[in-house]
Amino acid sequence: MLGQGLSDLFMSLGFEKKEAQAWVAVTLVGLGALLTALKIYDVIAKHAGAGTIVPITGFANSIVAPAMEFREEGQVLGTGANMFTIAGPVLVFGIMSSVIYGFFVWFFHMY
Repeated sequence: MLGQGLSDLFMSLGFEKKEAQAWVAVTLVGLGALLTALKIYDVIAKHAGAGTIVPITGFANSIVAPAMEFREEGQVLGTGANMFTIAGPVLVFGIMSSVIYGFFVWFFHMY
């Protein structure tokens, strides 16, 4: 519901549909990260359940939460080394599958 509201807001500000959708994604990731940093995301998740674990806000939470948890260990060995412990495999497989998909699209468009 929030995503649709943001999309309508951005389109009313004059953005084309694709631009509005991109801004919705950016806004939701930023909002998810901010709410995690302020320790509000988990409170909302207790009441909303799976509604907060949609991929885009859940991704922001999965990056920020481990980074905050290990920040006492330092910027490099704490935050930097541990911020991708949850999201790392998702990124690896997402990037791999997009490269494979892109190859197939490119190959079949050649012939």
